[in-house]
Amino acid sequence: MNNRYGAYIAPELAVSKLGHGTLDGLIFAVKDVFAVAGHSSSAGNPDWLRSHEPSSNHATAVRKLLLSGASLKGATHTDELMYSLGGENYHYGTPVNPRALDRIPGGSSSGSAVAVAAGSVDFALGTDTGGSTRVPSAYCGVYGFRPTHGVVAMDGVIPLAPSFDTVGWIADSVNVLQKVGTVLLGSEEKRKSTMAKVYVATDCWALAEQESARGLMESLRQLQAGADSTSEMEIATEGLRSWMDIFRELQGDEIWATHGAWIEKMKPTFGPDIAARFAWAGSLSGKDHSLAQTIRQTISARLRLLLGEENCLVIPTVPGPAPLLGGDLQQLEQNRSGAMMLSCIAGLADLPQITLPVISDCGLPLGLSVIGGHGQDLRLLSWVNNIWQ
Repeated sequence: MNNRYGAYIAPELAVSKLGHGTLDGLIFAVKDVFAVAGHSSSAGNPDWLRSHEPSSNHATAVRKLLLSGASLKGATHTDELMYSLGGENYHYGTPVNPRALDRIPGGSSSGSAVAVAAGSVDFALGTDTGGSTRVPSAYCGVYGFRPTHGVVAMDGVIPLAPSFDTVGWIADSVNVLQKVGTVLLGSEEKRKSTMAKVYVATDCWALAEQESARGLMESLRQLQAGADSTSEMEIATEGLRSWMDIFRELQGDEIWATHGAWIEKMKPTFGPDIAARFAWAGSLSGKDHSLAQTIRQTISARLRLLLGEENCLVIPTVPGPAPLLGGDLQQLEQNRSGAMMLSCIAGLADLPQITLPVISDCGLPLGLSVIGGHGQDLRLLSWVNNIWQ
């Protein structure tokens, strides 16, 4: 396996297909959090790797892909315990963004996005809790998909915050993205591929850098032309920063509940930004988060009612191009906040989201996202595949 761009922590990992089907002849990689029989996952941290045994079985998602004719080649890098959107790993280094060499690849599914953008695999598995598939896909100029929460099995996948965790996938072709979806979503039946209304979220577009917004407009018009009607609206009357804060609080509390005991026992070495993030998550433990849960339920109900089965929401995936490599922690944290204000929407309401690659006027990758109704994953994938050129 060619590791020219540093996408892989285990380029030698290989598993032959287990059957024939939709994915015959395709090659995929997996983020180093998926169980592959005989392989020890690092979760982006040497202390995790040292303290965990090799997997005895394949994760369900991996096995489904192998049974459908795809072959696995390579385990890809991830941010430490998946708790970042940057892709810069303190221990293992930073995969090189093949389509913006001087910029970060995004995370935490950094290696998976880089592997696809570099052309070394047809598609790759990642995970997406707070944007970890969507953000690196946008920064690396490829397609990424976060499904409705709970529709793709998470067994055999190292968790982060279970009520937000999803299996995501990345491809350099929307057709391949859809094929993977038909396998992982568990249905080959023909679904409707139309959208009644495209909602353009004005408060989300206000977060986009001015030049980036201009670069996305032509692609936005293409999506609008593919639906029966279109409408502009503000979706977060409480403010997107408030939504992000709710998301971060609930996610952080779950993260500490998931990994706090291991951290306290093993005292792992983390990079400075990840260490600070886990310390903050630990400070949430034992506090009352019922108000945040109630607000999440209200947001979720509102968005699910708005989108129903046949409407969608179009937003920028991230505010602008990937930040330059080597930025200071404050700059990276500001960028992370902007990205999270956009990515928390699907997470709070458990909705499916696809990010589509767009090239800016200055040649840098951007991402344009479509969020579909709850459980409308195949409709969303089919609709985009039909209208996107």
